[in-house]
Amino acid sequence: MKANKILFIAQEIVPFTESSAIADTCKELLKGAQEKGYEIRTFMPKWGNINERRNQLHEVIRLTGMNIIVDDTDHPLIIKVASMPSLRTQVFFILNDDYFRNHLNTRDDKGNEYPDNDERTIFFARSVLETVKKQSWYPDTIHCHGWIGALVGLYIKTFYKDEPAFRNTKFVYSLYDDSFNATFPENYLQKVMIKNMEEVDFSDIVTPVSYHELSKMAIKWADGVVVNSENADPILVDYARSLGKPVLEHKTGTEYTDACSSFYTQLHEEK
Repeated sequence: MKANKILFIAQEIVPFTESSAIADTCKELLKGAQEKGYEIRTFMPKWGNINERRNQLHEVIRLTGMNIIVDDTDHPLIIKVASMPSLRTQVFFILNDDYFRNHLNTRDDKGNEYPDNDERTIFFARSVLETVKKQSWYPDTIHCHGWIGALVGLYIKTFYKDEPAFRNTKFVYSLYDDSFNATFPENYLQKVMIKNMEEVDFSDIVTPVSYHELSKMAIKWADGVVVNSENADPILVDYARSLGKPVLEHKTGTEYTDACSSFYTQLHEEK
């Protein structure tokens, strides 16, 4: 089977987080992918409101201990894991005291957007990719759900492009209606850049970076785009088409999981 190994990157998944478009979709997609015989792994942030005891999270010592540098500062990475109820698979959780332990998703419990959302995107994307490298597991396809993983495609196509783990990986980005209001600091792109990356990689990105511009970055470096919401920004969908990206239109239920499976195969068959 082509594209047999799939890495899912999820902003939210039921039952670890409350029901939402992303959380429900990811749960159904994991179930469908497993039923189709794919070898899957899943990563998500360990948000502050995820109950570790109830969900039986435990630390993976062999994967914990790396430091991820963001804006010239080392941030310790902790990896925890839990079994997905009713599925024969595990979910790996990215944890850091500064970015996730006491943070919710985009906003705090008073509705204020976190001022470090920009650095959280960098830390999360780098943490997932460094952990996958350490596992020596080579995903054929990475399918990302939610803005927290928007930089993954950029990194695997630039900084990690010569890494065996990602050399032949296809990156798929799902568009939801999960926008945030604030813009990232003016120096965000400088924070994003690491060695082997150039300013031309951001040539069509307008600063300060908004949700719209962050999504454009994800789309630019994607091999395919999935429309996962009827309310997904049509401007972003049109942007994907203008770049010649294969686009999977919005679908639901078993039709969705079947369509994703065919989409993964299609991307690996294209030259």
